[in-house]
Amino acid sequence: MVRGSTRPPHCCVVIANPNAGRVSESLVDKVAEHCSRFTPRVRVHWAGGPEDARNYAFQEVSRPSDEGTNVIVSVGGDGTTWEVVSGMIAGRGRPRGHALMVIPAGTGNSNYRSHWGETPWPLALEAALGAPDDRVRHLDLAWISELARPVVLGAGAGLTAQVLQDAREVKLTGPARLEAGLARAAARFTPYEGRVTVDGTVVHEGPTVFANVGGGRFRAWQYDVLPRSVLDDGLLDVCVAGSGTPPAALPGLLRTGRHVLEPGAVYTRGRQVVLERLDGAPLCFEHDGELLPPARSRYTLEVAAGALPVLCSPAPDRSRATAARDGK
Repeated sequence: MVRGSTRPPHCCVVIANPNAGRVSESLVDKVAEHCSRFTPRVRVHWAGGPEDARNYAFQEVSRPSDEGTNVIVSVGGDGTTWEVVSGMIAGRGRPRGHALMVIPAGTGNSNYRSHWGETPWPLALEAALGAPDDRVRHLDLAWISELARPVVLGAGAGLTAQVLQDAREVKLTGPARLEAGLARAAARFTPYEGRVTVDGTVVHEGPTVFANVGGGRFRAWQYDVLPRSVLDDGLLDVCVAGSGTPPAALPGLLRTGRHVLEPGAVYTRGRQVVLERLDGAPLCFEHDGELLPPARSRYTLEVAAGALPVLCSPAPDRSRATAARDGK
């Protein structure tokens, strides 16, 4: 990375998901107009089908440029971000000359919060495009071995996956839908017999409320699930809530990150994480806000260190992670 550079982006490619909760033509026009202040080369793609965002991103990274950073701007929610990233790293490649910028316009928008905190997106976009070389961080991803697919924000088993099923029954929109889904799931959730293995060492075995793995701190915007996470430390954060954590108490605990201090909670890091359900039943499992079909009792996640170039704040998560480790 070149520090101190003020070279503008070579081009901005806006990929918008019209099905995301808060995407509109006026929003996309505003994003494109902001981009045009920094480069005359702005292209907009509307993702009309389920594979469109992925395909557009793949096409863009297949055209590398030596004239500056090509910025791929994802306009949508965390699901849209996952689709765009899947295209950027197709074949587990590392994009060269390209960087991702996320604009929050979905339900949870947790990727954006992990990258920029609560900064309004116009200010974040201006900071990113004003000096893109200075804003690039090479973030870690995870890879689900059994499915050969990437994880961008994080993955979860148990209660934090069940939330997505319960949220489908809620007639609300935006973050309120996920908040209500968590409350419903927590009120009736029964811990499962599980095991979590990190780098070959069993760190938890027994009744399990949830097990979360990833790099992004937040889920559904407001829940600080992995409060000690650093986006580019080359490791996957792992948080397990065991039988000492009452499921009904989790909505409040997760907002503050204090769930890591509950009896029996495990918080650690590693390069390979195995999540299992020990009774042979399918594990309730999600990643990036997508609930997977109940088909497996075991998932293996491996870190892909520094795999994704992203325009984001320099390193605010490092100071936050230090505070979290100190229990503040």
